[in-house]
Amino acid sequence: MNQRADAPSVAEIESVREVLSVEEIRSLTELSDWAGARALAVSWGISWGSLVVTGLWPSAFTVVLALVLLGGRQLGLSILMHEASHRSLFKTRALNDVLGKWLCAAPVWSRLPAYRIHHLQHHNHANSPRDPDLGLVTPFPASKSSVARKLARDLFGVTGSRRVVGLVAMDLGFLTYTASSGATRLDPLAEGGVSLVLRRAVQNFGPVIVMNALMAGTLWWAGIGWTYALWVGAYMTTFSLFLRLRAMAEHACTSMVENPFWHTRTTYANVVARLTVAPHNVNYHLEHHLLMTVPHQSLPRMHGLLMARGVIPRERFARGYWEVLRLVSAGRAGAVATGPG
Repeated sequence: MNQRADAPSVAEIESVREVLSVEEIRSLTELSDWAGARALAVSWGISWGSLVVTGLWPSAFTVVLALVLLGGRQLGLSILMHEASHRSLFKTRALNDVLGKWLCAAPVWSRLPAYRIHHLQHHNHANSPRDPDLGLVTPFPASKSSVARKLARDLFGVTGSRRVVGLVAMDLGFLTYTASSGATRLDPLAEGGVSLVLRRAVQNFGPVIVMNALMAGTLWWAGIGWTYALWVGAYMTTFSLFLRLRAMAEHACTSMVENPFWHTRTTYANVVARLTVAPHNVNYHLEHHLLMTVPHQSLPRMHGLLMARGVIPRERFARGYWEVLRLVSAGRAGAVATGPG
């Protein structure tokens, strides 16, 4: 990385506006309905393709491949919901909110409005005590055996089972909403009785049930209804695994400082990673935190500009997800850097 002679050093930069011009930022933040539709088509196309191929040619190979691809696409839909939470998935606001709710959030049992509030707080307080996602960071670095146990719990459905229990409790109002950890108990029965719990069930479960029933019904109509079990199985296993790997890559073992150049990480993603842990350019996470209104299709271009100007710290650019795994399994939990360098 070659830094310009007149540019501030990496440690001195606190805002992306110090290194990108107004015109560049305007270009990078331009939204596109076409790009949003294309991203949805990719994730849903791979999902339906996996289900149909496995249904027509069932074998151990196609089942395992489908579980891997479906887990990656479920993460992909979650990423597009994340994009919709920033209102950057579609240029048209109605498309962003309606499709973000029904085609991105609901199929993977999530809630766009609640997630939007949670996630913006994360952006405002990343890696600080007020970060609602801090629970995804503090366990690392950890021992190799600890990391292996976490990944095994993900792959064998333990994490997925816990997530389902938590989602039921949150959707009924017995826990506060969170997309990570740290939910606190509530008493909706004391607040509004059974009627309040039922209203929340309809409001929060409704879209999830509708979209998943449509999927199951369509597969049954096509004569391959059994493949819906693969969607559920991926949600309980590979989705959990890919979700954790993505979260570790983004913030684990970064600096506990306010400067966004130091409290998150960008990770190189090859073809396999893009199909699994890094769909829709989510691996460009440092760039996303620097300017969260940049849509996913423009993040690689923003990365190129920042790399050309030498302002991405080497410590915050991983060459791959294996490098991230080595980093997070290198020592005792809580041993996180406290500043640049």
